[in-house]
Amino acid sequence: MRTATLGPTERAAALTAMTERELDILVVGGGVVGAGIALDAVTRGLSTALVEARDWASGTSSRSSKLIHGGLRYLEMLDFALVREALKERGLLLERLAPHLVKPVPFLYPLRHKGWERLYAGSGVALYDAMSVSSGHGRGLPVHRHLSRRRALRVAPCLKKDALVGALQYYDAQMDDARFVATLVRTAASYGAEVANRARVTGFLREGERVVGARVQDVETGGSYEIRARQIVNATGVWTDDTQALIGERGQFHVRASKGIHLVVPKDRVHSATGLILRTEKSVLFVIPWGRHWIIGTTDTDWDLDKAHPAASSADIDYLLEHVNSVLHTPLTRDDVEGVYAGLRPLLAGESDATSKLSREHTVAHPVPGLVVVAGGKYTTYRVMAKDAVDEAVHGLDKRVAACVTEVTPLLGAEGYRALWNARAGIAARTGLHVARVEHLLDRYGSLTEEILDLVAADPALGKPLPAAEDYLRAEIVYAASHEGARHLDDVLTRRTRISIETFDRGTRSARECAALMAPVLGWDSEQVDKEVEHYEKRVEAECESQRQPDDLTADAARLGAPDIVPI
Repeated sequence: MRTATLGPTERAAALTAMTERELDILVVGGGVVGAGIALDAVTRGLSTALVEARDWASGTSSRSSKLIHGGLRYLEMLDFALVREALKERGLLLERLAPHLVKPVPFLYPLRHKGWERLYAGSGVALYDAMSVSSGHGRGLPVHRHLSRRRALRVAPCLKKDALVGALQYYDAQMDDARFVATLVRTAASYGAEVANRARVTGFLREGERVVGARVQDVETGGSYEIRARQIVNATGVWTDDTQALIGERGQFHVRASKGIHLVVPKDRVHSATGLILRTEKSVLFVIPWGRHWIIGTTDTDWDLDKAHPAASSADIDYLLEHVNSVLHTPLTRDDVEGVYAGLRPLLAGESDATSKLSREHTVAHPVPGLVVVAGGKYTTYRVMAKDAVDEAVHGLDKRVAACVTEVTPLLGAEGYRALWNARAGIAARTGLHVARVEHLLDRYGSLTEEILDLVAADPALGKPLPAAEDYLRAEIVYAASHEGARHLDDVLTRRTRISIETFDRGTRSARECAALMAPVLGWDSEQVDKEVEHYEKRVEAECESQRQPDDLTADAARLGAPDIVPI
């Protein structure tokens, strides 16, 4: 394996390398599925490249509920195959592939009716646990347990006494979705994939009916490239139909976007030792532990406006607050909300008008020679989607190709993570960092934490936390630009860290210091630092304004008031 550094020099070299020979596989789309496809293809020995129009995970893959789960509600829909597949993937991620990034999380399900509901819900959760164990990768999580009302209120004192007659507690898993994708991309690069973000596909190259490559524009410099590949995989999620339109062909299926929004509130606003899962009239609502915060979500509504920046309206926020407050002893208000984010699920369009009833299954198609399309699915099963897409692409390669090995290929940072975790007190003593700070780094970078600590050793000032976002070290900002492919301030505050949703100022107080830390790595002068800060502040202002609007149309118009790209 080579180095997995994704700095400016490596990005430029990757774009050049993509044009120097015909590739086996070119992947379009740098979300979790596209990144997973790049890793799958390159670890089969295929020459592989991955391009993303904006930042890694900048679409759906950074705006999820941040859960790795089987999907209890799909059991109720009798979709046993989907649940079993997802539970197997959950176990693989927890135990083998990414134990540093994917962590167990408990959930409490309040029971509202005596007798039948405990039997009904308890049977479902018992089946969920049984399917997890039978997958061969579910023994690491505690099994569910039944709680009386008194014991449930002891675990979650935040609940109203009359909101439950008892409860069930079970376990799933969670991760930082954007960090997971960035690690996936770096892992693919470490095995030899050429990867470049801010590289937009503007058209496809054709020879007769066959697609033989893509025209790619470097969004940062304006340069253009022709990249030839024997197979191209379209993994652009909610943009699938738009990407297909570039070849002038109707797709074999269509993707509809469903908007889901989430609120972030401080930990002390909800007094509970466990997450919560609540039923709504349309779906389920989660209250998810998130460090020193809670994530509350989600909604499920049709969206046909701007895909790049889906906006949360005032009505969306009120919907979540109303439903969570129906069970909370001390209700949450707008003043408790630190952050809001909105994302779009790519759902396969079907006969149903309700997005909550559209399929979470994925589909792979070969609409024209040389082009494979993958769409649908859910975050948890990204690896299966990637395998299926590469299997399909392999049919168009006139050579023998090895089978998928991603089931046994840990992500960067996984190897040695547990040993370093056991040695965390010694690391703290050696570096002078508090042990809690070392744990924070290990759970974000795994064994790559040593690279962060090397930065601190070279410049002790980088070992200090950001004054306005003390959960993060200054070294993490530098590392995001030098090693993790961050090109702009927005990339760091929104995806490499979560400062944009974890502080009441939405990251504006940290913006200038972070830009100054990134500047030497990315070659910014003082004028570019000012542009980055101004752009970020306008983005935050537009998002806050959109969240005061009554509906999707007015929220979308307000959000589009901020420019998208910072010129360099």
